[in-house]
Amino acid sequence: MDDSNTDSLYWGNFAWDEDDAYNYTYNYTDLLPLPGTAPCRPESLDINKYAVVAIYALVFLLSLLGNSLVMLVVLYNRISRSVTDIYLLNLALADLLFALTLPFWAAYKTTGWIFGTTMCRVVSLLKEVNFYSGILLLACISVDRYLAIVHATRTLTQKRHWVKFICLGIWTLSLILSLPIFVFRKTVYPPDSGPVCYEDMGANTTKWRMVMRILPQTFGFLLPLLVMLFCYGFTLSTLFQAHMGQKHRAMRVIFAVVLVFLLCWLPYNLVLVTDTLMRLRVIEETCQRRNDIGRALDATEILGFLHSCLNPLIYAFIGQKFRHGLLRIMATHGLISKEFLAKEGKPSFVGSSSGNTSTTI
Repeated sequence: MDDSNTDSLYWGNFAWDEDDAYNYTYNYTDLLPLPGTAPCRPESLDINKYAVVAIYALVFLLSLLGNSLVMLVVLYNRISRSVTDIYLLNLALADLLFALTLPFWAAYKTTGWIFGTTMCRVVSLLKEVNFYSGILLLACISVDRYLAIVHATRTLTQKRHWVKFICLGIWTLSLILSLPIFVFRKTVYPPDSGPVCYEDMGANTTKWRMVMRILPQTFGFLLPLLVMLFCYGFTLSTLFQAHMGQKHRAMRVIFAVVLVFLLCWLPYNLVLVTDTLMRLRVIEETCQRRNDIGRALDATEILGFLHSCLNPLIYAFIGQKFRHGLLRIMATHGLISKEFLAKEGKPSFVGSSSGNTSTTI
């Protein structure tokens, strides 16, 4: 059965609830016949759409408030702003842009895609860019920490103008990885279903969708993940061998940010890898397995969406300098007394061997 016949035979290739980073889920409205078997009948996912909408609304509010405060503190603190802070500033911007898309995805859950093709492309682009820029920025932070602690080099880490170009390159690469979604996305009106936001590439949709999945998963997730594991592995080893307790404490925020990112997005990507292997016939494809993957994608994508509001909470509970920076801004504008700020006390500044690369957050 060729791709064109397959795509015309079922709408299962069309991702009804495309709230995932790679836009490929399994909510079927038609029957998908597997070779030599009876058609697969979709099972309803045990996720209340109104509960999901409520989660999206909460994440939207927390992300909007938290990431705005993070950007405010970093931008306000120009004197001691570090290279890592610039990366974290861009990370907060990416999460903030993603948060702006959540009302659209919440409405999509309840009414279908009612916003037209242009908004379908723009909102999908923002979502994709957030994911790619997030992991690429974390990879750059890991390299910066690796150079600063393992090699104690200052050549790259102290030159802030290089960081601006690196961040610009990250945003550019994220846009390039997201362009296929932007180009091919459109509003589609399937039979017996509400409108969907879906990428349609004609007769070879199935084949091209696999390419669009494998390449971003490789360059936008797997390779940056390997870079982080390599850099942080050697960084931690160096810290423990040298008994650098202070530097280890200064790294707590960074390690927490990376750990939370992996906890939120790794399950979703592992499910996607399983799904990709099934579609490539590396593992056996069955109706039950397809429905199980559909449920897993729906559950893990919610976890991934939750990530956009978690970094500010990490800074607030672990990042002592972030708390002090926020209190200082509030004191400047008369929201708290200067006596309270003095009582709170300025936190100790833990530097690094790279000079101006310590973590302000």
